[in-house]
Amino acid sequence: MATSKVYIEILWQIRRIIEEDGLQAGDRLPSERELSDRLQVGRSSVREALRALELLGLIETRRGEGTFIKEFGDHQLIHLLGTFILQGKREKDDLKETKILFEKMCLSLACMRMTDEKWQKMRQIVTEEQVDYESFFKWIVEATGNYLLLRIWLVLNDFFTCVEADVSFPSSFYEGMLLALGQRQSEKALELYEQFVVQNLSKTK
Repeated sequence: MATSKVYIEILWQIRRIIEEDGLQAGDRLPSERELSDRLQVGRSSVREALRALELLGLIETRRGEGTFIKEFGDHQLIHLLGTFILQGKREKDDLKETKILFEKMCLSLACMRMTDEKWQKMRQIVTEEQVDYESFFKWIVEATGNYLLLRIWLVLNDFFTCVEADVSFPSSFYEGMLLALGQRQSEKALELYEQFVVQNLSKTK
């Protein structure tokens, strides 16, 4: 088997071990020796696979403690990849369109699944803190209750910040959106999204 295929297969097998062992962010991975024994491959091959995962920001090695799974979203290469694959105008326009479509879907779903507890938490954030769009919409995606949507949005947002400056909106946007979400009025929430977010993004080059 080609070296590259062995390397990729080891990565997939490590992923399966993480799943089978029920490991989550913050948990310690089996040692290099244990992985080598379980996968029946050389330690050098395991070491290279772990280096690749660490480079991607998926794991971290702590001296004297071992190797640990990192929280999703702290992927150091996303910005680097973004500078390579999002160079052209078409790619940037496609990213904006994807972001808008995805956020509209999440906004509608958040309205459907909004609970009083979630709404009160966001109300406190909006009224007591200096809220920004990224943290505000992350809360909206979290309110959908769908972890996969959150993971996708985090990657989309990271790519977006590679090519666009930070967006900012007046307090009236957040207050109006908060009111619409509290009343489960998806049409009103989408109307505000179009008025502020879509129009703002359409002005950027």
